[in-house]
Formats: sequence, C-alpha cells, structure tokens
Amino acid sequence: MDKKKNYDSDFCGSLPLNHINVIQSYGYLLVVDSESLDVIQASENISELLDKPASDVVNTPLATYADTTAIVKLQERFGDTVKDKVPATFVIGGTKVQALVHFKPGYIILELEKPSVAAERSFANVFEEVKYAMAAIEQADTIENVSQVAVTELRKLTGFDGIMMYHFDPDWNGTVIAEDKVQDEGLENYMGHTFPASDVPKQARQLYLKNAYRLIPDRDFKPVRLYPVINPKTNTFIDLSDCNLRGVAAVHLEYLKNMNVQASMSFRVIHNGQLWGLIACHHLTPRYLSFELCSVCELISSVVSNKITTILYKENFEFEADLQKKQTNLIAQVYAEGDLLAGLLNDTELNLMDVLNAGGVAASIKGKLYKAGNTPDNDFLENMVLWLQSKNVNKLFVSDHLSSVYDEALPFADIASGALAIPVNSATGDYIVAFRPEVKQTIKWGGNPNKAINFEPDGKNYHPRNSFKLWQETVHNTSEPWKKEEIGIAENMRSFVYEFTTHNA
Repeated sequence: MDKKKNYDSDFCGSLPLNHINVIQSYGYLLVVDSESLDVIQASENISELLDKPASDVVNTPLATYADTTAIVKLQERFGDTVKDKVPATFVIGGTKVQALVHFKPGYIILELEKPSVAAERSFANVFEEVKYAMAAIEQADTIENVSQVAVTELRKLTGFDGIMMYHFDPDWNGTVIAEDKVQDEGLENYMGHTFPASDVPKQARQLYLKNAYRLIPDRDFKPVRLYPVINPKTNTFIDLSDCNLRGVAAVHLEYLKNMNVQASMSFRVIHNGQLWGLIACHHLTPRYLSFELCSVCELISSVVSNKITTILYKENFEFEADLQKKQTNLIAQVYAEGDLLAGLLNDTELNLMDVLNAGGVAASIKGKLYKAGNTPDNDFLENMVLWLQSKNVNKLFVSDHLSSVYDEALPFADIASGALAIPVNSATGDYIVAFRPEVKQTIKWGGNPNKAINFEPDGKNYHPRNSFKLWQETVHNTSEPWKKEEIGIAENMRSFVYEFTTHNA
C-alpha cells in the first residue's frame, strides 16, 4: 500500500467506558455521602462482607459497619482537592480490608479489596526486588534497554506468564519494543509486531491518563451491579473513570479470549503528559494482584516513564543542538560566499541538504532553477512550483507522502516521496524545496488491522478480530517523517533567506 493507514476508531473511541455501571468481582464498592457518611450506593456483592443485601446497606450510616475515623482524617487532610485515589486500611464488617478512597464533589467512593486477594505478595514481601528493579531501570541508557529491563523486572514481581511493552506512533498504532514471557506455554510472541490503534481506542487511552494501571484478574468474571443503579447525588450513572474495579466492555473481554488470555494488566508510560506507551501483562489462568502489589507496579511504571522522558529529552537536546550548529555554520558560509545559493547548495562538506537531512534540494529563484543532490527533473520542479503557487503556499509545506497530495510526484517516489518547501516569495514563485527518498517499510501487524473490528449484519454489534497471527504489510511512496526540530530549523532558514535577499536585493 502507499501509506500506513490510521486505524484509530472513532466508533470504539466514542464508547462511554467510564459509565460502565458494573464492577469486577474481585472487590467491593461503596459510595458514601461526603457530609453524613451515609452509604448511598453499594455493589451487590457487599453482602459477602456485611452479611446483608446491598438494598439494606444503602441509606444507613457507614459507621454501622466500620470505624469512619480514617475517612474523617482523610477528609480533613485532602477534602475534595486531591484528584488521585488515596490508599487506606479499614476494619469493616469485622474484617480488615485494604481500600482506595476517591473524593468526589458530594460523595466518596470506597474500593474495597477482598481479603482473599490481599493474601497475595505485599510491598513488604517484594521490597528488595523493587529496589533492584528501580536500580536496573535507572542504569539503562537507551529506550530499548529501559523497556527490556522493565518487562523483565515486572514479570519477576508479578508472576504474569508474559509481559510486553509497546510504543505508540503518531497514529496511535502500538509497536512491541520489549517482551518477556514463559516459552511454549500458549502465548504468542509479539516482539516487533504492531497493533492497530483501535485495540486501545481513544476513550481507553484517555482513561490511562487518570489511571496508572488497569487490572482484569479473570476475563470470565460475573459483573457486579450497583444498587441503586442511579447515583442519587448526580442523578445519573456514577463515573467510575478512575476506579480499578470498573467493569470491562464485552468487546475487550472477547479480545482477551481471542488472544487466549485469561487475565491481563496494563500500565501506562507517560511522556510530556501524554500516553507514550503501555506495558501489557498476560496470564493463561486467572491472576489476582493485591492493591499493594498493584501500587508497587504503579511505582515501577512511574520510574520507567521518568527514565524514558530523561532519555528522550537528552536525545532531542543533542539532535537539536547539532542541527543548530549546522545551521549557524551554514549561515556563516553564505555570508562568506556573499551569494545565497552558492552558500546553501555548494558541494562542500556542509550545505542545506545536510541541515535538513534531505537527499536533494532545488531552488527556484527569479525564474531560474538551482539543484543539489538527487532531485526530480526540471519539468517536474517547474510544475511543482506552479502547484505550490496555485495552493497559495506561503508557509512551510511539509509532507512525508508527497504523491498523496501531488499526483505528479508518484513517478519520482524513489527520490521525492517526501518534500519540505520553503517559500521565499510565493507571489513570484520563489521556493526552496528539499526532497527525501522513499523508505519502504514492512509492518508486522498482530493480526489483519483491516479486520480489527467486525460488525454484525445489524451494523450495531461488533466483535474484535479473532486472529493475532502475523499479517505483513509493505508501505510504499513514503519518506522518513520530518522531525519538529528539522521543521523549526527550516522556519529559521526561511527567515534568514528572506532577510538576506531583502538586504542584498
């Protein structure tokens, strides 16, 4: 195909995942009034803990079942100003439970962990391993090393059968960059494979900005409803966006089944306040992790995010510094030559091609063509200048898939799949255009991305793809994308060219 498709799904991305009004069965949920601390909603399985149905628990004081001193202290300390959930320990119904407390306007959500789950490894049990994991991540000096160390150490901590880490591209497709799993146990190897954006749709990605992780201990869980269905404070479904116990969309459970996965857990990787990637854990049988161990994993994901951010900042700084050094030397060279085009396009060690990482550069100035490196023929260049004029291109024009917007570029894809046009004077047709050659790319998709979503005949119900076997796709007529630092340098060069030509007119 010509260019990699964007497989993000507006349909999946519009699903109100935060209003899935059920929870998973590995915990309990209580919603209490902020002022009175009366229970106003409860998950129906609360009967397991309090020996009475949810309908009898609602509209009674929480103090009937638990010492509310801890909640009052948390209220005094945080009020409703804290946006993140706060861990706490309660004795409720005579049983000691771990809890996560969410302060909302008018009400408080309590996520309660089942005592049987809490028997899993706690922070105290894994403290040494956590220190080793953090030290190993800090010592890693490349994205690849950080990613591999992270999945290896997390598998030691959690015991999942397989863990992989993938990075999102600009179109939100995720490519696996690290993997660690038990061999020959039924899990596919996905290293280097790319998953279409619809696998983690827009709504789900947004929820990862609120939640560090998402745990589904058993895909065959029986959803637990809330009583009453409507939150009396909001008169609508309660927003469970940042609740770990939040139920799971049926299509995602089917997705896990098609992957032959019984339990899953995902951690976010954040860079510049945006979702950079995910660490995905899979298990062939149900796998329960305690709130404490989940918090440990959350800590590790933060360490990973910080380390990746540090590496990316360093790489970007060094790349930009090198570009700026080249730009400064090129400008000095132009002044030394006393001639704009001779200084920009000469055959010395440094010219505009080096600064913009281009395979060729052409300049149309005052009706004359000047070329350096590999560029299309003069007829093409003259027609492209006319096309740029007709499009009224008076700002930078940037494309890594030129033939998609300019048909005449297709025969020249081998040397001009990408283009960056700097308007010197669009009114007179004066442009400098840098070209990049085609970079053929073979994408190893985890299943056919064109079948990522399969609708039933009614056009409403849909299913995820049922195969994740390797599906290869070759992308043609596309160049390396222009980095924002290179575009910034091109903007600087445009200003310089304008000033130079104005002062030397």
